[in-house]
Amino acid sequence: MAENDLDAAMIDRALMTTRGVRRRLDLEREVDDQVLLDCIDVAEQAPTGGNNGSRRWIIIRDQATKDRFQELYLEAGASWVIEAADRIEGTDHPNASMMQGAKRLAENIDQVPAIVILTVIGEHDGSGRPGLFDSVIQAGWSFQVALRARGLGTVWTSMYLNKAAEVAELLDIPDGLTQVCMFPVAYTIGTDFSPTKRRLAAREITYFDRFGRTIGGRRTQPASMANMHGVAVEVDIKAHPSKVWKYVSDINLPARFSGEFVGADWDDPGADVGVGSTFIGHNDHSAIGQWDVDVTVTHYEEEQRFGWRTGGDENPGALWRFELEYIPGGTRLRYLLQIGPGRSGLNQAIDAMPDKEPRIIARRQSEHMANMRAVIAGIKDLAEAGGS
Repeated sequence: MAENDLDAAMIDRALMTTRGVRRRLDLEREVDDQVLLDCIDVAEQAPTGGNNGSRRWIIIRDQATKDRFQELYLEAGASWVIEAADRIEGTDHPNASMMQGAKRLAENIDQVPAIVILTVIGEHDGSGRPGLFDSVIQAGWSFQVALRARGLGTVWTSMYLNKAAEVAELLDIPDGLTQVCMFPVAYTIGTDFSPTKRRLAAREITYFDRFGRTIGGRRTQPASMANMHGVAVEVDIKAHPSKVWKYVSDINLPARFSGEFVGADWDDPGADVGVGSTFIGHNDHSAIGQWDVDVTVTHYEEEQRFGWRTGGDENPGALWRFELEYIPGGTRLRYLLQIGPGRSGLNQAIDAMPDKEPRIIARRQSEHMANMRAVIAGIKDLAEAGGS
């Protein structure tokens, strides 16, 4: 087999540092048409449904056309972006910096050297099937990476589509084509882009065999306790993290919704809660019976994270965690479980029927998932209703 002739590290870096560039677009430096055409040639190598070359690109250079396009962009929503950016400038709002970049783009989009519109032949039938966009989105991303490799930058922008009909009239786009996005293209001011910090790692958002099933260790076949299998469930709540936190940090609240967890008692009820605090959890399962478990708090960051472990420090039987993330309009709540690596009641069933280990683990994951989903649904209802 021939050796791979691609430099994985270089490709990975290009993919991980292709940023949405707004503030650092050089509005003074010209961009040659051939550079744009070279990048489109690269983008056209992207996969396409049915192997049909259905993408069409429009490069806007004419200043009068760019001036009119900016007017439409402002009417489509960019004026609101400018107002919002001014309103939150200098605050601790999580989107303050990003909004300043969006404001700069809105105010100067008529000054970028080139505006590129990506379209595709066809109109979506509204069925919910990909059918149309599966032949165009990957090409748009390839275009962005190709620009990055040549010292240029852009940002995927679709707000202008609120004025798609007017833009089609401006650019003489015929019926039967769908506008997908707009790229304001320029050389970048500096090329020192770095990978951005993402809140969640691949292990936390990747599931195995069934949605919500995670693994914490190295994958083995067949499934075994060594994989440190787990469960992840999440829900968006229309309430600020400060309101959600009071439910998440109440160790007894899950008992109102879970079919297995029945309550808990702090070992030192009067002490402040923090990392290292301990409590006893009470459980009841129709097939297992009743049991208590010693629990230690491992994470306690108000309005962000509350986690605990069962069993010993070095070899816990399970790791549990709530995570809260502020999102526009509320909170994204994640409820996470990792089974193992230490022994727990699950090991007793596996010891008795070792040939059924994968099935036992999968069944236990399903049980946990049902209970965990019920808990976050209950928290959502309480937080949105403002109940207690």
